[in-house]
Amino acid sequence: MKTVIQQADIIESQELWGSAIVKIGQAYRENKDFKKLAENAVGDFYGYDLGKVLFKPTKASKKQFRLTFESAVSYFVGDNAEFPEDKGFALQPWKNVRFENAGVIINSATAFAMGNYFFTDYNDVETKVEYTFGYRKAENGKLKINLHHSSLPWQNL
Repeated sequence: MKTVIQQADIIESQELWGSAIVKIGQAYRENKDFKKLAENAVGDFYGYDLGKVLFKPTKASKKQFRLTFESAVSYFVGDNAEFPEDKGFALQPWKNVRFENAGVIINSATAFAMGNYFFTDYNDVETKVEYTFGYRKAENGKLKINLHHSSLPWQNL
């Protein structure tokens, strides 16, 4: 297995992550098991099984840091009494997610990407969100997120 992260690994991981967010919302719309999909997505994309993950989601202000698997799942699908502000980010639902990397830093087995990602809802309204993701490679060669910070762009009111 190659331990060195390549730019293509990051792009593939971002595309798969975006697709997973869309699929969770689709399952919600179709009354399917969206929570199981969210659990699988968090397990697949985040490195909680490898160690510490630093996750600051976009729409969280009271308990804004998600340092556990359960708290990350709550952010995406809600319905967790410990995180009452969670309404389920993936349940918007979104029909498309696309990334625009401003820059990528690769340090062999770890990497960082920063830029904007855009979430399009079913009314074709696109929401721009700023992000920084940190990655490391798991033993199976897949990238796992160990740093995720998202925020809405600052607005001078």
